[in-house]
Formats: sequence, structure tokens, C-alpha cells
Amino acid sequence: MFEGQPKGLYALALANTGERFGYYTMLAIFVLFLKANFGLSPGMAGTIYSTFLALVYFLPFIGGILADKFGYGKMVTIGIIAMFAGYVLLALPLGGGTLALVCMFAALLVISAGTGLFKGNLQVMVGNLYDTPEYASKRDSAFSIFYMAINIGALFAPTAAEEMMKYAQTEWGVSVNDSYHFAFAVACVSLIISMAIYYGCRRTFKHVEGSSKPAKGDVKAAPVEELSPRETKDRIIALCLVFAVVIFFWMAFHQNGLTLTYFADEFTAKEATGWGGMMFNVWNLVAVIFIVYALFSLFQSKTGRAKLISGLVFIAAFAFLGYQYTSTGGEVSFGAPIFQQFNPFFVVALTPVSMAIFGSLAKKGKEPSAPRKIGLGMLVAALGYIVMMAGSFGLPTPVEQAEAISASTASFVSPNWLISTYLVLTFGELLLSPMGISFVSKVAPPKYKGMMMGGWFVATAIGNYLTAVAAWIWGDLPLYVVWGVLVGLCLLSAIFIFSVMKKLEKVA
Repeated sequence: MFEGQPKGLYALALANTGERFGYYTMLAIFVLFLKANFGLSPGMAGTIYSTFLALVYFLPFIGGILADKFGYGKMVTIGIIAMFAGYVLLALPLGGGTLALVCMFAALLVISAGTGLFKGNLQVMVGNLYDTPEYASKRDSAFSIFYMAINIGALFAPTAAEEMMKYAQTEWGVSVNDSYHFAFAVACVSLIISMAIYYGCRRTFKHVEGSSKPAKGDVKAAPVEELSPRETKDRIIALCLVFAVVIFFWMAFHQNGLTLTYFADEFTAKEATGWGGMMFNVWNLVAVIFIVYALFSLFQSKTGRAKLISGLVFIAAFAFLGYQYTSTGGEVSFGAPIFQQFNPFFVVALTPVSMAIFGSLAKKGKEPSAPRKIGLGMLVAALGYIVMMAGSFGLPTPVEQAEAISASTASFVSPNWLISTYLVLTFGELLLSPMGISFVSKVAPPKYKGMMMGGWFVATAIGNYLTAVAAWIWGDLPLYVVWGVLVGLCLLSAIFIFSVMKKLEKVA
């Protein structure tokens, strides 16, 4: 998995980890901040959330076009600076009036513009590292590693947001609403770290910072693969078909920061005991990740020294969990944002598992193609919301639940429903997202790589904008209807992609 990868991969992955840590710290509390600080309804908060996410994922399309002309490195640099400025503006505690609202919208616009220049172009640079015969066979595993690094940042983000808010309230005596801004300030620090990593390790990937067009007079520029107009058209059509499908995956998946957060806040118990309570401590999850990787290393290592180190790591992590279990007494309390740590935890923990499964299938010549994995991912996403439907039968509507909470007569469901849903959705994500990015990187016509990677983000943007649909029906309707809409859309998307599978696999 990690052997034989170019050093530039790790430098770019770590730079992205820092940026994603700040982004997900902000996103973990964003809709709750909108409701608490500005008194917005769930539907209006959902509209702002979905519009912001749509911009975050649409603007890489523009950023890709600019990078194809001016170079990926230049756009990434401008993007980092813009994002930092936006997070600084969002961190200012300006209250809940008109000025605060205007500054918040300005911050969101600047952050989304900066992300548009940074995110997609950084991933194109990762793909460009594998355009040589030496590394071409490692492209899929590289994007899995890159995707795992993103989720390492996301894993710690909800805890960072909650802990910073608690610290600001208890140590500095700020209000709950003002404490949100201190959590947003964490993103500023993460961008500084991201910049330091990017520029400190730049020599390992500087050769892929340029545009796809060779500079004039540069006799050493790598040759660009020439495709016929028909081949170019077929590839673009295939990518557009994939983009049409992933719209509905992201519409369903990014409910994690919206209706799934509403469900965590309004319907889910905020206390747990024993092993269940331990899951809400991020360091316990890190210990589990160490156990998973130590076990894989133990069985895959070729030297006795490597096996010994793996065994010691496994024992240390297991002993840490045992200590945590015996020292944690009584109930563990937590907030709604903390549930967003489970998706990145499952991504990091399950990435080597999924790679081992597909590696084994590849050796037997039975590994599904990237388009087929995307179709399977849509089916798994539908299953995730079927779990939510099962957990929601018998529950009141959100409006009825709000009245019950006010009257202190509300009942709450086990946190395990949400955790199980995140587990299933993560399986779908691992099938669809890293493989989809790899597919775009591989299939996109060389002269349009930036634009086509931007197209992936445009599809994601549309899906993110459509997340608001679930928020607008969050109120008077039974919860199983909300989740049922998402199930239906995922199933229809799966049927569609399997119906055009031959066309997709022809160019894969």
C-alpha cells in the first residue's frame, strides 16, 4: 500500500490534511451555529449550508480551467492565502446582527473561492505524479492513501471544535454563541500548518506544479498524449455520465453535516457508558486505527524486526484501550457535532481492509472496474439510509419532538443508529469517492485534466446544493419519509449507472 510511492504524494497529502482539518472543524458546528447565533430555521440553515458546500465544490471547476492555463502550483498558493483570510473573517465574534451576517457571507464566499483554487488542483498534481510508467500502476492506491490522509484531518476536527468551545466558555467566560468563533479560529491555525508543509516539501512535487501545456521553448517538457477527436468525445461523455450519478451520492452523503446532525441534536441520546462511551473519545478511535494497521503490518511484513515492531504497537494500543476502559467511570456525555468523527474514523480504519479485499480480487482477475465500484457505492449508500429508516420508525416528527423537548417529555434513541449509518455510508464512500477521483484522473483527456477534475467537483457541488431538499422537509413529515427520499434517489442512480456500464468500462 505504502511501498514504492513517490515522496511528493505524502507531501501533498499532508498539506491537504491540514487544510481539511480546518474545513471540517468549521463544518462540524456550522449549521448549529447558524441556528443558535442567528435564530435561523432548519430549512434556512440548510439552504446556507448547502449553498456554501455547492460553491466549495463548484469553484474547483473554475480553478481547474485557470490552472490549465496558469499552472496548478500558482492556483494552489493563491487558494491557501484566500482560505486563510476567509477563516480569519469567520472567526471574528461580531454578534448576531446584520453586520455579523454580512461578514459571515463574505467569509463563506472567500473560503469557497480559495477552496476552488486549492482542492481540485492539488488532486490533479497528485494524479500527475503517476503519469510515468514507473508509478502508473500505483495510481489507485495513491488516491486511497491521499483520501485516507484527508480523513485523518477530519477525524480530529469535531473534537477540536467541541473542546475549543468548551475551553472558551469555561476559561475565558465567553457566551455559547461567541465560543463558536473560537472554534472557527482553529481553521486559521490549520491553514498555517498546511502552508508550512506545502512550501517546506515543495521540492518533492515541484515538477508537477505547471499546467498541462508545456512552456514555450521548454524542450524537456513531458509530451502530452494525443487523442483523436472521437476518443476525446467518448472520454468526456463517459465522465459526464459518472458525474450525473455521483450528484445523488453526495446529496445523500453530505447529510452528515445537516439532517444527520439535526437527528443527532434532536433525537439521539447524548450519554453512553462502557465501550459505547469510549467511542466518543477520539484517542480511543486512534488506538483502534493503530490496532488495525498493526495487524495488517504483522501479517504482511517480511522481516522479523518489522513484525516485532508491529506486535509491540498492537500490544501498546490494546493496553491503552484496556486502561481507558477501567479508568472511565460512569456515563460519558457528548454533543451532536462529535458524531461527525465516525465517518473519517471508519475511512481511515477501513482503507487497508478495502485495499486488501480489492488487491486479492485483482490477483484473481475479479476486481470490479472503477465505474462498477461507483454503482456498488450507490447501492451501499441506499442501505445506509435504510438503517436510518429502521431507527426512525415510531419516532415523532421534528416539530413534535421539539414540543416534547420543551415539555421535558421527549425520548431519545441509541447513538448506535447513527454510528451504524456512518459505518455503512463509509463503505459506500470508499467504493465511490477515491475510485471516482482516480477514474477522472485516468480517463480525462490530457489537455482537459484540470477542467475534468473540476467537473467532478461540479457534480459534487450540485449534490451538495440538493442536500437542502432534506432540510426543507425536516419538520412536519415523519422521519422515515426524509430518509426514504434519499434511499429512492440512490437506488435510481445505481440503476442508471449499471445501465450504461458498458460505455463506461470501454474507456476505463
